[in-house]
Amino acid sequence: MLRFLHIILTGLAGLLCDGVSAFGEVRLVNGENKCSGRVEVLRHNQWGTVCDHGWDLREADVVCLELGCGLAQSDIRGAVYGAGKGAIWLRHVQCSGHETSLTRCAVVLHSNSNCTHENDAGVKCSGALLIPTLTLLSPYTVFSPGEPIRFTCSVLLGHHISEFHLYKHGVSTPLVTQRADQTQAAVELTLSDAETFHQGSYSCRYRIKSGFPSQLLSSPSSNSINITVVELLTPHHWFNTSTEAPAGSVLKGHSFNITCSTPQQYPGGSFQLRLIRSNGTVRQSLPALTQSVTFTFPSAQSSNEGYYYCLYRVQLGGRTFVSRESQPLPIAIRDPDPILSPMVISWLVSGLTFVVAVIIIIILAKVLCNREKKPSELERETRSCVDNTYVTLSINKL
Repeated sequence: MLRFLHIILTGLAGLLCDGVSAFGEVRLVNGENKCSGRVEVLRHNQWGTVCDHGWDLREADVVCLELGCGLAQSDIRGAVYGAGKGAIWLRHVQCSGHETSLTRCAVVLHSNSNCTHENDAGVKCSGALLIPTLTLLSPYTVFSPGEPIRFTCSVLLGHHISEFHLYKHGVSTPLVTQRADQTQAAVELTLSDAETFHQGSYSCRYRIKSGFPSQLLSSPSSNSINITVVELLTPHHWFNTSTEAPAGSVLKGHSFNITCSTPQQYPGGSFQLRLIRSNGTVRQSLPALTQSVTFTFPSAQSSNEGYYYCLYRVQLGGRTFVSRESQPLPIAIRDPDPILSPMVISWLVSGLTFVVAVIIIIILAKVLCNREKKPSELERETRSCVDNTYVTLSINKL
């Protein structure tokens, strides 16, 4: 509050002494490059220096931003860039940091302060807005849905920064925005609830306020960090066996297989098949080279009976992720029924066929035999006639 009042009072004093409209350009001289050097201002077509009394980063920032040189890396006092010549135009400059020009800051144009060219002020600017650095607070870059993803965006110069933004590559608007005060050089940017659409590449930027009225300048993008979000869906599984087996069962000694499948596959994944039976639990694994794998059992035994569960496991980024287990798949092992075994059925079919054939042959033979034994009507009449003649002849002979 005191500083604000001091700015107003010195500004009014400056205006009483001379109008700011008398000032023109600002330049830097004797520096390593165009964005460093002794600060000079133009007044009445004559270049003069600035006294370093009250000179700090706020004034230096205004100069750097005015010249398009980014932010001030340091505020220079004591004529480090050499003593100037001629007039010392500005003394006790008081900037808020948001002015468009050093000549718009509150100043005392002429005073009795003991300023010489040994007190000439200078600045060293960044040359452009510094590139921020994005770091990941977690030691891993791979996350599960629902986990928080915490970043830190930082820049070497913390003054004058208004806000930090977290961007995802391909998305124009920031996913996270965090305000900062003018002294913060770093802030935490958090994605509180990771989802699969958060997977991608991230960078951050910061913005600074400049000018009056204030305007926001955006920094270049930081380095990129790739984030992976692993969502393992519950796998499905089913079994196949011989068609003679009843539903939900496998005949003892017969082969069967169980297939596990997942809708989403990751490199280095594997399937685990877990069997829970009365006397314990048995596990076996196979690498998931594709979205499905098949566990084969060449000869079913009683030890294969129980409830089967399937899960998917993957290792990514130094972390292990495991899906939920599938629904239980019950499998019963049954002894083959000897009466209904294929061999017995074959024998029964063969025997029945033989019996039917024999019966058919006997019936055909009997029919043929009856046809041979049964005389026709003509034969009976002939025989009767012959017999009668024979009887008549016998009587005549007597």
